[in-house]
Amino acid sequence: MSCVSLPTDFPVAPMLDCWKCPVMKREIAAIEQAFRRKTAVTSTLIRSIKKYSEELKARDPGYVYKIMDFCGTHEWTIVHFGLRSLLKKAGVDNVELVAGPGCPVCVTPSYYIEQAIKLALEGVVIYTYGDVYKLPALRPVKGARSLAEARALGGDVRIVHSFLHAILDARKHAKPSAFVGIGFETVAPGYSEAILKGLVPNHLKLMSLVKLTPPAMFYTLEVVREKPTDFPISGVIAPGHVSTIVGGKAWRPVAEQFEIPVVVAGFEPNDVLTAVAEILRQLAKGEHKVVIEYTRAVTWEGDLKAQSSIRTVFETVDSAWRGIGYIPKSGLALRDEFKKHDALEHFGIPDLTPDTWRYDLPANCKCAEVNLGKAKPTDCPLFMKACTPDRPIGPCMVSVEGTCAIWARFGGGGLAEEIAKEIGVF
Repeated sequence: MSCVSLPTDFPVAPMLDCWKCPVMKREIAAIEQAFRRKTAVTSTLIRSIKKYSEELKARDPGYVYKIMDFCGTHEWTIVHFGLRSLLKKAGVDNVELVAGPGCPVCVTPSYYIEQAIKLALEGVVIYTYGDVYKLPALRPVKGARSLAEARALGGDVRIVHSFLHAILDARKHAKPSAFVGIGFETVAPGYSEAILKGLVPNHLKLMSLVKLTPPAMFYTLEVVREKPTDFPISGVIAPGHVSTIVGGKAWRPVAEQFEIPVVVAGFEPNDVLTAVAEILRQLAKGEHKVVIEYTRAVTWEGDLKAQSSIRTVFETVDSAWRGIGYIPKSGLALRDEFKKHDALEHFGIPDLTPDTWRYDLPANCKCAEVNLGKAKPTDCPLFMKACTPDRPIGPCMVSVEGTCAIWARFGGGGLAEEIAKEIGVF
């Protein structure tokens, strides 16, 4: 997520806290104002959620229906606007909103960050996104645990807002360079199109760390289902940004295999509440299908051109997720015909394998459990004690899409009290 326009004196200085950015503050204020203007819609949605939750409670009084969101922006909406508190105030006590693995930065293995730090300290220009800059590695490299610390030690680390910005800057010099290509399906077309159109200079290489959401969704639902002392996931709020690329069809196997509702939702509070209402409606009616609530941006087929571009440049591979391990077919690697762009191959860095991957979270850090919906940030003994947004220990406390970072900054109910009064929920 970027919150400021690219300055003219490129390359940029290290990014400041995005939530303190004036542009971001104005955008958040606008969303809050829009939410207040639509409290009549909110009231209708709350009544609908209440109705279906009561129908479900009458059927099974002790059951808790867990609905998982798979996007950091959805989790931000839920926390900032106090939607959990709002549902509780409305008397909806058999529905639990659970955060899933919605942050690509949080699940990037420490190994690749360590290798990027090593390259930076060896004279390679490293381009990265702002929320990767302070991502802590498990093991220090020549005294540096993050790219921010590598820069402080003299490494050339440059924060950019996209692969294209890195390309534009790299054209100004001939230094060996690497772009740390973290992201979900949303960013993959930016990488593939730049390569296909021949925009990437020969001295700039791509470290492809793209993760795929549907395989992670399958894995997460299986893990939660295997936990015998807890309720399984009853419904899924599918990521809106990712779905603009992969389409609603990507989630049909999830709905069919797990027999649960899946709703592709937008990011305003009422989008999320609509998704919750639809999931509960389907559960009450015994349905399990994919519904696109975010019709203003998502279609059933998705962006076919982007999908073709991704398939042309990348192949799907088994991929390691930080603290979790390997998830089958959950990553993208450059195909052989495009290996000349591969940073790992060019700089002679061995890729991770299931045999070489090791658990890569700090002691007592529960980021893996948080990402899999098996724990809340407040279950972690480090949360807001040793690990804070200013002094992150675990990866979930770094990115603006990390669940721990969101809870730390916006936990406490958000606008729930005000909205509850406006719509008559006390």
